[in-house]
Amino acid sequence: MRRYHGNHHVRSLPTYEQFLVMAFAQLTYRESMHDIETCLLAVGAKLYHSGIRQPTARSTLADANEKRDWRIFSDFAHVLIEQASTLYADEPFGVELKQAAYALDSTTIDLCLSLFPWANFRRHKAAIKLHTLLTLRGNFPTVIILTTGKVHDVNILDDLVYEAGSFYICDRGYLDFARLHRLHLSAPFFVTRAKQNFRFRRRYSHPVDKSTGLRFDQTVILTSYYPQRAYPEPLRRIGFRDPQTGKALIFLTNNFTEPALTIAQLYRCRWRIELFFKWIKQHLRIKAFYGTSENAVRSQVWIAIAVYVLVAILEKRFRLSASLYTILQILSLTLFEKTPILQALSQQPLPTTMPDNHNQPCLPGFLTGQ
Repeated sequence: MRRYHGNHHVRSLPTYEQFLVMAFAQLTYRESMHDIETCLLAVGAKLYHSGIRQPTARSTLADANEKRDWRIFSDFAHVLIEQASTLYADEPFGVELKQAAYALDSTTIDLCLSLFPWANFRRHKAAIKLHTLLTLRGNFPTVIILTTGKVHDVNILDDLVYEAGSFYICDRGYLDFARLHRLHLSAPFFVTRAKQNFRFRRRYSHPVDKSTGLRFDQTVILTSYYPQRAYPEPLRRIGFRDPQTGKALIFLTNNFTEPALTIAQLYRCRWRIELFFKWIKQHLRIKAFYGTSENAVRSQVWIAIAVYVLVAILEKRFRLSASLYTILQILSLTLFEKTPILQALSQQPLPTTMPDNHNQPCLPGFLTGQ
């Protein structure tokens, strides 16, 4: 906050309160600035339970969203992501793998060109893209890059910092052999799908158990002139037929040690990022925006991501059996009640008398670490 002078000359709405108000809008799916203002006024004396000192005027909130640097909320979300990564470090995800695994994809959010001219996409259309790297241990984003709709997915490979030994799973939209070779030289592994015009020469064929759906496991080299110059090293080509759908899939990877079936199962996990995009679009306010400036849009997106990761942290830290959606619904109803989080989320109510030093923190205390 100090790095970006978030509270410089601010009198009525400090950055922390702005986050709380916008988090309230996310948790309760408010439709507009007027909606936010009306609901906060209606709560009245209960506002302080959530850490908000007074009702926020829509003009004040609009000014804050437009002028206050969005990187404040981006940095805060990354702090939460780091906490979540530690909590979910040993979380199983259905594949027997010791290394970290990430799914890479993007989702497009359509906008009105007349209201969002900075997000020009096509002649009569505006859009932004959320390029997302999702960890499969916990299913939460570790990297989000927001661009206009014109930026092609494959360009994001240039902006990522890779972890040696980790797996990065992506679809054919990221199949650029020059970029994949640079990724390979950084020592992580990638898993993607081959295109139909993929040209290669087979060097070795390895035995596979065809009863598992595997068709072949080959070591190949590229033969086309430009791809071969871009990626001069061998690749592993794995064929798999999905037993459920009957669809034939061909995977490419630079990993030669994991079983072929593990590579196929890893790619299947890529669909979790599609489920993540569907979830946040359904349950968070991320398809429609309260402001039209680029700063306001970026601030809202990062606050939504912070709320999502906060809920994931709550689920893991308190070992809750409820789904993220259920937790979100409970929080939306208890934001302005002085109720410990664990008591609100627990299926069994806690005793009515508890020692003060055993009270669970309310949401504001949880956010500040108190």
